[in-house]
Amino acid sequence: MLCQYTLLPSPNTSEWTMPEKVVPMIHVPDVSATAEWYTSIGFKQIRHNEEDGEINWALLTFGNSELMLQAGGKASVDHRREVDLYIHTDNIEDMHRRLKDRVQLVEDLHDTFYGMREFILRDINGFWITFGQPIQT
Repeated sequence: MLCQYTLLPSPNTSEWTMPEKVVPMIHVPDVSATAEWYTSIGFKQIRHNEEDGEINWALLTFGNSELMLQAGGKASVDHRREVDLYIHTDNIEDMHRRLKDRVQLVEDLHDTFYGMREFILRDINGFWITFGQPIQT
């Protein structure tokens, strides 16, 4: 598969730069089940790859954000996994109300020292997902 991005010369230096976009890819035991769980909380599945009748990769979106799921991850009962997802939202209260009874909450709605109102949930693989919104002052 060819990468859609190419290295470009920076206009003011001799350095090479790449477009600035980071898309997390998390490795999960079951891509199909994980994609289904994420779509149940509002993500959209855009693409997937299937081999021998099993989905081994998927691309999901949530607003302007993207998330890739890749087969090969291991199940975990650890309190916290290797990576967390942090999602900015414009209506934290509504998001919390819609999700709180459908997911496993790690931390309920709270204000942080860094100026965000947020809540944390755990996906079906144990990864933490934090939804946050700047506190209105």
